[in-house]
This record gives sequence, C-alpha cells and structure tokens, in this order.
Amino acid sequence: MTERGQELGLYAISVVAQLVGTGQQNIRLYERKGLLRPDRTAGGTRQYSDSDLAVLRRIGELLEEGLNLAGVAKVLELEALNARLQSELDRLRSRRG
Repeated sequence: MTERGQELGLYAISVVAQLVGTGQQNIRLYERKGLLRPDRTAGGTRQYSDSDLAVLRRIGELLEEGLNLAGVAKVLELEALNARLQSELDRLRSRRG
C-alpha cells in the first residue's frame, strides 16, 4: 500500500511495536491484510522503514476514528492514488510554465 522507493528497512518488529504503540500481532495482521509490506532479510525477518512507521501511525489514526481494516485499506489506497495524481499534476504544470 505504500510507495517505498529506495528506503531501507531498519527496525525490528519489536522496536516498531513500541514506537507506534501497538502489539506485534497487530502489525503482523496489517501485513497479512496488505496494509504494509516490510522488507525481509534473507532469513525472513521483517525490517521496517520510516515509511512503514508512518503507515502504521496512519492506520492507528484511522482505527481510532472508527474505521475497520477494510475501510483503512480503502483510505490508504485512495490517499496513495491522490498523492500520485497530485505529483503527476505538479509535473505537468511545471512542464507548461
């Protein structure tokens, strides 16, 4: 759900859980639901980036607002689409001027 670019996963799931104030089981659930995709080591250990932390914080905000995980997934999808469209619009405007 997130555009990661070249950002590297730096944080273990235990650290991320503490940083965002949720349980490791919730983070695993969000991954199963496709809400985020952490990097993995060759051995399969999850490694989370700063972008992943931002997504997890946004998930928390949306859940606090009363959305279920399906609603969260749709909001994240639409926010990502909006960001891509805004970037494209900005690019096109800069080529004109």
